[in-house]
Amino acid sequence: MSSKQRLTVVPSRMTLQQVKAKLAGAKKGHSMLKKKSDALLVRFRAILSDILRNKEAAGEESREAMLALALAKYAFGDELKHVVIENVDDASMKVKMSPDNVAGVTIPVFSKFGARVTDADGNDSAGKGTASLAGLSKGGQQIGDARTAFADTLDLLVKLASLQTSFIILDEAIKLTNRRVNALENVVKPRLENTISYVLSELDEMEREEFFRLKLIQNKKEKARLAEQGEKLKEERKLALTGFDPAKFAGDDASKPSIIDAHTGADPDLLF
Repeated sequence: MSSKQRLTVVPSRMTLQQVKAKLAGAKKGHSMLKKKSDALLVRFRAILSDILRNKEAAGEESREAMLALALAKYAFGDELKHVVIENVDDASMKVKMSPDNVAGVTIPVFSKFGARVTDADGNDSAGKGTASLAGLSKGGQQIGDARTAFADTLDLLVKLASLQTSFIILDEAIKLTNRRVNALENVVKPRLENTISYVLSELDEMEREEFFRLKLIQNKKEKARLAEQGEKLKEERKLALTGFDPAKFAGDDASKPSIIDAHTGADPDLLF
């Protein structure tokens, strides 16, 4: 979109004040959204580094857990799967979600709850029923190691899921915020600034037209005044040359001398 575009407005002082108020609001909104975008980007980069680190750790933990499971199966035998399934009543670990606020964006944080029961040796027991007695006759150590390894892997996967979800939400929020920042910076602000320039130029042109109109009126009045003064000056010169003053003959018509008498200077009483 071209930055030369402007709003279609009627140029006036009130319109100028309104557009200036809109421009001030756009600048303030642009500044706030820019700060929000920077804050989201900082958190986004921190989460990205945590995801990379946890993914590498999750791969290592998963490899160790599968190796521990293979050792447990080798020590206990093929009945391990059936023993585990028979002794599971309900989940010993559950996942809960708590919200976190980052610059106005709510992201979910997943965490495990539910006690992990450990035995005297520090190994993780199943926690309920007879699952803690699995492998008592043979392979108990390998089963306990496998249980601990998978519990650690589960903790890491829950944390990784929380980071991955936050990563996706922050990515969308950053894109949306950047679109708004770019729209304010490249479309709204230039359009308002061009509108202000247009209104100012139109107001200046109106002032110049008004000044020119006043000068024309003043010149016409001055010409009329000079013309009136010229007429008065002509009358005064004519009166000075002829000696005839029309103001003296404003009375009766009988007492008014004729134009000839006035020009010849003769007395009308002497003619009769």
